[in-house]
Amino acid sequence: MRNAWHVARRELYAYFSSPIAYVTMAAFLGVTGLLFYLILVFVQQAVIAPVIGSGWVIFMVILFGAVVTMRQLAEEQRSGTVELLLTAPVRDWEVVVGKYLSGLGLFALMLVISLYQPFVLVRVGNPDVGVMLSSYVGFFLLGAAVLAIGTMTSTFTSNQVVAAILAIAFGTGLWLAEPLGRRLSGTLGEFVGRLAILPYYYDFLDGVISTRNVVYYLSLVVVSLFVATQVLQTRRWR
Repeated sequence: MRNAWHVARRELYAYFSSPIAYVTMAAFLGVTGLLFYLILVFVQQAVIAPVIGSGWVIFMVILFGAVVTMRQLAEEQRSGTVELLLTAPVRDWEVVVGKYLSGLGLFALMLVISLYQPFVLVRVGNPDVGVMLSSYVGFFLLGAAVLAIGTMTSTFTSNQVVAAILAIAFGTGLWLAEPLGRRLSGTLGEFVGRLAILPYYYDFLDGVISTRNVVYYLSLVVVSLFVATQVLQTRRWR
């Protein structure tokens, strides 16, 4: 696991050595800040759920995951440095986990910066702190799942743009699985509906942290990273 942390630190340094981290964080914080202002001023409710539960913010998370992860392994493959990485004394899963943790760390930092919003709500109103906490837990798990999908798609190609498009397609597909499942009938509709990423998220926004919802997001992370590791292993033996 030490090697994974080393890879994560290296990736985090690369993020903050380029405009990627600053642009993506500024865009995301700008959108959430605007929504927060509109809800606070015009709706006048001391709630955080309408902000991080907004369709705009959810789509921003999908875009954030795609942009942050698109270069992780795609760029390594394009430049040929992945060969050096695979010949180093580091396991494939450590490479994948390290890359993933770097994106997750960036996302966590962004959430920490956005904590000014609940602090403002506490000062100006009387919000339900438990609901705010569960909402942030759900938001973090949602972002963790999206970032894992992006790490997986980054192993599929050596083109960063293609990797980003695939990540957006996977994330949007899981988003739209909910209405699609309702339109389909029988077992197929139920199966598609269970794959949807948002129904599990709504419970967090209502203040409910259930094992089923947590397991869903963690399973999505594990499966995505497992697939990424398997793809990376195939490149080692080429």
